Amino acid sequence: MLILKFGGTSVGSAERIKNLAELTKGQKSKIVVLSAMSGTTNALVEISQAMYEKNITKAKELIQVLEDKYRKEIKNLYKNETILKKGNELLEEYFSYLSSFLNFPIFTSKEEKIILAQGELLSTHMFHFYMSEIGEKTILLPALEFMRINKDGEPDFPYIEKHIKEELKKYPDIDFFITQGYICKNAQGDIDNLQRGGSDYTACIIGAVVDAEEIQIWTDIDGMHNNDPRFVNQTHPIDELSFEEAAELAYFGAKVLHPTCILPAQKRGIPVALKNTMQPEAKGTLIGNINTPEGIRAVAAKDGIYAITIKSGRMLLAYGFLKTIFEIFDKYKTSIDMITTSEVAVSLTIDNPSNLENILKELREIANVEYEKDQTIIAIVGNIAKNESGYAVKILEALKNIPLHMISYGGSEHNISVVIDSKSKKEALQALNTNIFGY
Repeated sequence: MLILKFGGTSVGSAERIKNLAELTKGQKSKIVVLSAMSGTTNALVEISQAMYEKNITKAKELIQVLEDKYRKEIKNLYKNETILKKGNELLEEYFSYLSSFLNFPIFTSKEEKIILAQGELLSTHMFHFYMSEIGEKTILLPALEFMRINKDGEPDFPYIEKHIKEELKKYPDIDFFITQGYICKNAQGDIDNLQRGGSDYTACIIGAVVDAEEIQIWTDIDGMHNNDPRFVNQTHPIDELSFEEAAELAYFGAKVLHPTCILPAQKRGIPVALKNTMQPEAKGTLIGNINTPEGIRAVAAKDGIYAITIKSGRMLLAYGFLKTIFEIFDKYKTSIDMITTSEVAVSLTIDNPSNLENILKELREIANVEYEKDQTIIAIVGNIAKNESGYAVKILEALKNIPLHMISYGGSEHNISVVIDSKSKKEALQALNTNIFGY
């Protein structure tokens, strides 16, 4: 069985949905995972915000604008009058449901998550109806019946595996299933989600629990590139990446792949292919248990970084000092991206500032603390053997005119990272592209 995930641009219009149908038709057994139509989740966030603010007039207007967009696409999508009627009834049902939240006296995150789930529910029903119109037999698998996170917000793999297999067993003669990405239930049974980009995660979780032949992530770019094409003119897609290399690139900013999605596939050894819906014939990138050639493969950048420096003479010979620091970050559930140490100082980075003030307050009780915002981590990723020379020289030579706030080297044989001011990001990416890849 194949797992095929398609993002918002792939279902972004009636024309795109028709193209998607042509792309997915075929004999091989498959589960197609869909995101919401492009722009929908942002619109639902805006509607939710208006409801939080009790701005009912604005919320009504936003709901109407979104409904008008869907009415237009439905009209262009279906030619069969019966299917068109079903499509319009679908929109009536969902947008009436959205409007019902306008009457809620209290609007909370629980209601917001219900609203955010509507985009995926709409796109999968629309695609399912269209496949019916063109004579393709498909089954809609409701993700809310099997996709669940536990009390820690992590996928509940035993539950997911048990329940999706039960759903699939109901249809032994069907080889084409459609389900929603992103959305799930939580441990309390309420509607929740896997956060932004979670459709990738959904696809890889499903692929892992059904032991898929391959997981395909279809986007509007032809695979993982060796540098960020939004800032660097000359880049190229990478044919193959190891799981470790792909995970480093995804975490440190490669937008084509959700940072968390590689692990489920890696644990089961299931290859992940990154493909382009606009150029389906393009090779894309294959990620798997691959022995990639030695050397630097790609560069990625992660913005929104806060660099924190903790200085104290008490660090010298004090074996519990680092433990105390880490306990503060653990207390506030804030993960650390990079860390470097000396005898009297620790520098580290975080990308979640929601508890920054509390963290700084507690750190300042034990040390002198400074922090910088608007930082960027540049990750240089590849098969970088520690016993081989020359990699650091190439990187530092490329960045010789850019102030480096931190350097991390040796923690992984797949990543050398530096922290710089975000204003220097484009210059850094271009310099690395020239010095490492010769462009």
